Amino acid sequence: MPKRTHVVHLITLLEMGGAQGNTIFTVKHLDPNHYVAHLWAGRGAYFDKEVKVDLDLAGRLRFFPRLVRPIHPLFDLVAVIELWWALRKLKPKILHTHSSKAGIVGRLAGWLARVPIIIHTYHGFGFNEEQKPWTRWFFILLEKGVAKLSTQLIFVSHSNMETARQCKIGRDSQYVLIRSGVSLQSLRTRASQTDRFAVKSSLQIPDDAHVILTVGPFKPQKNLSDFIQLGRELLNQQKNVHLLMIGDGESRPMLEKMAKNLKMEQQVHMPGWRKDMPEILSISDIFVLTSLWEGLPRALVESMAMGIPAVCYETDGVTDLLSRGGGFLAKKKDREALTQSVLTLLNDNALRAKCSAQAKDLIGMEFEINYMVRQQEALYAELLNRLPASAAHP
Repeated sequence: MPKRTHVVHLITLLEMGGAQGNTIFTVKHLDPNHYVAHLWAGRGAYFDKEVKVDLDLAGRLRFFPRLVRPIHPLFDLVAVIELWWALRKLKPKILHTHSSKAGIVGRLAGWLARVPIIIHTYHGFGFNEEQKPWTRWFFILLEKGVAKLSTQLIFVSHSNMETARQCKIGRDSQYVLIRSGVSLQSLRTRASQTDRFAVKSSLQIPDDAHVILTVGPFKPQKNLSDFIQLGRELLNQQKNVHLLMIGDGESRPMLEKMAKNLKMEQQVHMPGWRKDMPEILSISDIFVLTSLWEGLPRALVESMAMGIPAVCYETDGVTDLLSRGGGFLAKKKDREALTQSVLTLLNDNALRAKCSAQAKDLIGMEFEINYMVRQQEALYAELLNRLPASAAHP
């Protein structure tokens, strides 16, 4: 067997989310005949125990406790040094970073360690329009700096690519579009075999209720107070509506209190993170996102693949999909437009069926998770072939 290329995938934390799920899948499914894939991350998140089962035993998993999400000058400096040392020791030919903090400290460490190929995937940005101008400017400046250290920049949406272009982050020649993938066949097969009555019953949702679904961590970015308020306004006109919120996080106490104050405890369901998403999707009528910024939400891709019409605030990668059909877009924080769009879908079965068909059609092979991995492999092979002969061998 020819020598294999070592590839390090670095991400800030292994939380429940599309970026994390896709990174783990990539590490586990890169062609083992050509690549030895390593997963490096900060410690203390949802998937830590799961990845230990096989990657740790194979010596392909490493945690860096000083790699944390908040800005912490001392920890960040230590993280750069620890990553630099680890990269110097392993000598991978490719460093592929994900998420904002890991993308910044990781690419700096990779450059210092002289890793020949440095790639970053933007699953979204560390800056957004909700930040104070100087904070946003600072993060854009950081991204522009580390883009100069990068061989290639991958985007999961055209919108994110255009944002980078407008902010002058990197060069067009560095840009590549590789969608955030989902397992389309598995998703649809499992959903088709679901006992919908049993799933609704387990969640204490009446069988005849309309289910409005949202998925994501309970944090300020997701703006879930608007989702609760949406539910209150829907219930004023539709008594058989239930809200299903899959996720968890820091905002849970506030959201639970809000639901109680609005007398919606019976109609709002927060069962935490779930691993039975195909079954959850199969009982859902409309998918809603109230996020204030996004990359390309995996939950939206999954819901559209299942033919669930979506109503979302107009953010980044969301517009890549819904601007072409499959549901409705509303301006950020325009809760009235959000509510009216959901009501329109609930009250018009023909329109809901039309949006359902559009949603399915929009999620084609480019969103298949195995295709995503093959695209990354093709990019790696192309970049390895460009290396000078002296640097080409693992």
